[in-house]
Amino acid sequence: MIASPLLATALVGGGGALGAASRHAVGLRVEGRRSVLLVNAVGSLALGVVSAAPIGSAATLLFGVGYCGAFTTFSSFAVGTVRAASETGTRAAASVAATNLTAALAAFLLGSYLVAGVFG
Repeated sequence: MIASPLLATALVGGGGALGAASRHAVGLRVEGRRSVLLVNAVGSLALGVVSAAPIGSAATLLFGVGYCGAFTTFSSFAVGTVRAASETGTRAAASVAATNLTAALAAFLLGSYLVAGVFG
């Protein structure tokens, strides 16, 4: 259990700062929709691991809520989907959205199953 709301907030903030910096670093290396797909899939995999691992509430706040929350990017996903619709049509945008959601959900489940295999 977290000792205080202030500590919980500091853990989420610290993890969020690291997650945002990591997201930015990926964006410098990988451009456009591929960047969004990559961070959402990798972040979902990490969140699956964190969610299933017996790591305690402090680590969950730091890594799950803070880091993974800031590393993944729903807003960029939404913007990319709208841009895909205007540039290539709604069918292509639906494909971008479905691919992103499928990859993120599959990665989360994979991370959860991997941890369950180790600790379960």
